[in-house]
Amino acid sequence: MTTPLTGRVALVAGATRGAGRAIAVQLGAAGATVYATGRSTTGRRSEYDRPETVEETAELVTAAGGRGVAVVADHLVPEQVAAVVRRIEAEQGRLDVLVNDIWGGEGLFAWDTPVWEHDLDDGLRLLRLAVETHAITSHHALPLLLRHPGGLVVEMTDGTAEYNRDRYRNSFFYDLAKASVLRMAFALGRELGPRGATAVALTPGWMRSELMLDHFGVREENWRDAVAAVPHFAVSESPSYTGRAVAALAADPEVARWNGASLSSGQLARTYGFTDLDGSRPDAWRFLVDVEQDPAADPEAYR
Repeated sequence: MTTPLTGRVALVAGATRGAGRAIAVQLGAAGATVYATGRSTTGRRSEYDRPETVEETAELVTAAGGRGVAVVADHLVPEQVAAVVRRIEAEQGRLDVLVNDIWGGEGLFAWDTPVWEHDLDDGLRLLRLAVETHAITSHHALPLLLRHPGGLVVEMTDGTAEYNRDRYRNSFFYDLAKASVLRMAFALGRELGPRGATAVALTPGWMRSELMLDHFGVREENWRDAVAAVPHFAVSESPSYTGRAVAALAADPEVARWNGASLSSGQLARTYGFTDLDGSRPDAWRFLVDVEQDPAADPEAYR
């Protein structure tokens, strides 16, 4: 295994589980030192009340070949985020990759519920978790990232700009959150590009996160057992697929070509040649567009 990111330092904000955890691990597998932040620790769980911890993520990064550093932080609290960045500066003197993967909105939005019927406190909490956290993290981390040329910022979202533009995404609050993150990447691209850094938005496809696997009552080893009940699940992907997408971006000496762009894991797999853990290259967003025109489209054909 090659380690093109040896000597590079990454901060994955929101790395306790899901895409964030997998991104941290894949950056570690490429040789990076990864600071993994989250609220769920061995001593206290977030309101998700899930068993995954940020310490486990750091251990997985180290096991993959990098160096994982767990930092417990709430990215809604500016002082805590500033302390994370000060620690990275003191210990490493640089920051090369920032991944804004903070979400925390599961359970806070109601599908197909108009804004006037939606719980307002839940909706506003979702926006704070999904949008405000990213802004706070960028505000504090980008001065350190800009110290060395070639830095990369990855804003994690759901859906490409093209797909989301003409489609309603679940609810007013969910739609607004995901559109905001897409626009963040565009705006950051304009601000970072002239200063020698790159910002992109990245979406996984139908990702088999820990929550998704639990929802369908399967594990990663037998996820296909859920396809009989939900045929479109056949186009799903492991979180590692998105992790490999971020690692490929971070290792690309010409990553600036993507500055300000909205990208997907399937698109980058075709560009960089990586695969999912099973050797396939799922392209969920292409499938979701095509199946609107042809309901009989076979999801297996998009792997």
